[in-house]
Amino acid sequence: MRSVIDLLVDRLDGLMPRHAIVLGSGLGPLVAAVEDPVRIAYSELPGFPMSGVTGHAGELVAGRLGRHPVIMLSGRAHYYEHGDAAAMRFPIEVLHGIGVQSLILTNSAGSLRADMPPGSVMQISDHINYSGMNPLIGESGDRRFVGLTTAYDADLALAIRNAAERTGRMLYRGVYMWFSGPSFETPAEIRMARTLGADAVGMSTVPEVILARYVGLKVASCSVITNFGAGMTGIEQSHDETKEMAPRGGEVLAAILKDLFAQDHLT
Repeated sequence: MRSVIDLLVDRLDGLMPRHAIVLGSGLGPLVAAVEDPVRIAYSELPGFPMSGVTGHAGELVAGRLGRHPVIMLSGRAHYYEHGDAAAMRFPIEVLHGIGVQSLILTNSAGSLRADMPPGSVMQISDHINYSGMNPLIGESGDRRFVGLTTAYDADLALAIRNAAERTGRMLYRGVYMWFSGPSFETPAEIRMARTLGADAVGMSTVPEVILARYVGLKVASCSVITNFGAGMTGIEQSHDETKEMAPRGGEVLAAILKDLFAQDHLT
């Protein structure tokens, strides 16, 4: 890990980002807003996992977004690609190692609420790890017992909501339930998820939240809503629908994040 940290520090040439963003489906264009970008393919960073999902670029982009230096991970590895809940552990540990203090995670998700249609953005207020997988399985020592009562940082969440209000964008809030994927949920599973209190379902993010809290990063997360859950519309789900709808919500979330980083102070 030390060699990758040293490589990044050298390539960043004095840039010291304290904030990082993981870009899910539909958020790739946010990279265009980064000033003086330094782009490094994951293939150049030994230990970074490659994503085989269309819509995930697989590169690290660093530069200035608004008033702040930032690092973006354009693309992630998923549990369903590798069978490893800790697939994003190395990148998150590297971010921490170069001085990042807060991590904003984004994803695409299915809505379980009739009032939260595709194209919406939902801030994750809490999550349910329905998959049962945990990226810290196999760790030793007391550090593995990570408290998640305040997994999502209240101050950072408020800053994002304030940015949404300033830009006039609607920002829903709700609970995200993690299914392992890659198959979509069944109508029965969606009914169960709603009964258990979930507002959206998806196939990522929860392991990254756990890993980020494990290393001490502040966390916030938002979902771009790309579809309704199975059985809610009678239409079969597909990844093509995700790719088609993600850019719509992605534009909303990108506007919110641009405003967030245009402020003098994040938390």
